[in-house]
Amino acid sequence: MNTSTESLDAIVIGGSYAGMSAALQLARARRRVLVVDSNLRRNRFASASHGFLGRDGQAPDAIAAEARAQLLAYPNLRWLDGTATQAEREGDGFRVSLPDGQIAQASKLVLATGVVDELPAIDGLRERWGVSVFHCPYCHGYELNEGRIGVLASNPMSMHHALMLPDWGTTTLFLNDAFVPDGEQRAALAARGVKVEEGAVTRLVDASTVELRDGRRFVMDGLFSVTRTRVASAVADQLGCEMDEGPTGEFIRTDAMQATTVPGVFACGDAARAAGNVAISVGAGAMAGASAHRSMMFG
Repeated sequence: MNTSTESLDAIVIGGSYAGMSAALQLARARRRVLVVDSNLRRNRFASASHGFLGRDGQAPDAIAAEARAQLLAYPNLRWLDGTATQAEREGDGFRVSLPDGQIAQASKLVLATGVVDELPAIDGLRERWGVSVFHCPYCHGYELNEGRIGVLASNPMSMHHALMLPDWGTTTLFLNDAFVPDGEQRAALAARGVKVEEGAVTRLVDASTVELRDGRRFVMDGLFSVTRTRVASAVADQLGCEMDEGPTGEFIRTDAMQATTVPGVFACGDAARAAGNVAISVGAGAMAGASAHRSMMFG
């Protein structure tokens, strides 16, 4: 296959909220920018996005589509659908293999690849993910209207969910044979009014009804569970970016300016923090884009 090389100021790998926010800063600085996006936003399963000032309750697809249209109004920005398969250092910049088989070079990279949620192995959970089973109380807790909330334990981190969620409704922690709270933890749960149910969860039925192995069923208005996450792209590893271990998985190490441990590479969004939401991702993206631009001028 014939390939050509495009020379750019910056390549943004990942075009969800963080990536688009970074690209916007760079485009407005009149730099030549390429956004490469696989169109696999983490919140694509949800019907509404919450907690993002000015867009609260709107459909994630609508927010993303409007943001993309605004970006494409900048003539110095190009968008490419697909996955960036390879990135490497080349001289003072970087070389990125694009999904169309071409090669792009840039002085700076912004990694906004997001993460993949590895869901607990509970029958019926996957098809309810983002619909009646969630991971972020701030994003979805309010809409449960102080109703019956279940926490599906997947590891000891589920204690965090269980202790938070009474602010949003009557909370039941289903231990699911994932861990055994000690005496101090049980006292903390009791102090928050959390009911604890022993035994393995075998499946979810109806909207959000929990069925245990012994046949008992608990009708819930919504469920929360901690997922294991992994960075959705191998590009950070290929470039040699150092990682940090968070409570649910690895994420790309960055400083306060969203710079990674590799000079010239910046990272933002869920791939670069232990937890987040749309609002946090947009803010981190803006910082990453501005920092990448400043580094073009000042090193």
